Amino acid sequence: MPMKLTMKDPYSKTRILSPKIRGYIDLLRPFTLMAPIFVSLFIMLASFVYNDAYLAEDFDPWRDAIVMMQASLTLALLNAASNALNQATDIESDTISKPYRPIPRGIVQPDEAQSLAFIFYLFVLLRAVTINEWFGIFVFFIMIFTVTYSLPPRIKKYLFLNQVWIALPRGLFGVLASWSVFGNPFDSEPLIIGLIAFVFFVGSMTSKDIVDRFADKQTGTRTLINTYGLKKASFISFPFLIGPFISIPLLINYNLLKSYLWPLILFILPSFLVFYLMLTHEESKSLENVKAWVLMYVEYLVFAITFTTLIIAGELGLFL
Repeated sequence: MPMKLTMKDPYSKTRILSPKIRGYIDLLRPFTLMAPIFVSLFIMLASFVYNDAYLAEDFDPWRDAIVMMQASLTLALLNAASNALNQATDIESDTISKPYRPIPRGIVQPDEAQSLAFIFYLFVLLRAVTINEWFGIFVFFIMIFTVTYSLPPRIKKYLFLNQVWIALPRGLFGVLASWSVFGNPFDSEPLIIGLIAFVFFVGSMTSKDIVDRFADKQTGTRTLINTYGLKKASFISFPFLIGPFISIPLLINYNLLKSYLWPLILFILPSFLVFYLMLTHEESKSLENVKAWVLMYVEYLVFAITFTTLIIAGELGLFL
């Protein structure tokens, strides 16, 4: 029998994975883990070059590469823990809007998902503090935000605050944690890039609520979408999508960003497309949300790659 490849495919017994094992995998939402894995790796690489770590007397490329991979995996598992906890506490709304998920289908029980989440949280925290002090602190802050988003006081149900509660750990804290592996997280570049990511996520995370708009309203969760309607919520989010990229020339002018980072302004273009796709709210046939949500993750990944490429080229003097 064919293997279950996407979240929306039916659960069936195969020679490779049982429905139960596949249910646990779906709890982690593998697609959403690509961003923390690769974004963090690229931010760490940017920090590595920016802070001249390769010029240190004790420079060991294999050791540093292993540290990068361990830190990246730690952030990915932290996101996985958050995904599992969110599904464990969202069974009522998921039954309405996302019945294909493993808990509504009865493949995994809510208490199993919550136990898995806290096992991951414990492992992540113990692993994070071995990277360095600041990395451990930022990981702890991310944990607090993700836990309180789903569990009491359950910030998810509060209008506006729920947007910020997701954007801070995924944007600002994620960038600062990654940068701290090799550098000072309070340097101008990581702080500004983290704030840009934070503002972008405040706007783009509206896309994740489109599919859940009816279920959220029935279960007492207020979002921009179910409070103001799809069109008005999209226009409210629009300044957050393009504002951080429009501000880049001004930030460069005030020496808050390096001048070679000006091409980042071009991310206005995919942000416009995210906005357009939010208005059309076309749902992905294979992934579990709308196309605007998918593009948002892709844009953030390409943004991190571009930022790192510019840092490497700029710091090594490759620009004419």
